[in-house]
Amino acid sequence: MSINTYKKLSWICILLSILVWIPNVVFQVASPLWLSVYIFGTVGTVFGVFAKSYLLVILNVIMFFSFFILMAVFSLYEAYYG
Repeated sequence: MSINTYKKLSWICILLSILVWIPNVVFQVASPLWLSVYIFGTVGTVFGVFAKSYLLVILNVIMFFSFFILMAVFSLYEAYYG
């Protein structure tokens, strides 16, 4: 496959990772779909490496750890504004 194909697939993984968080974060609906973030983040990181794009690798790694990032942000929000 070409580098552009890997870039597109990596971007698709990032977008899918963001989309699976929408029910939990925006609509406050407990959806187990967020667990697929770990799959999309890993696959997207691999595609980013194949595409030789540091930006895509970093964004997919951030999405892989998004659960911990969001928990920290929401905990800080609750501590200050709760």
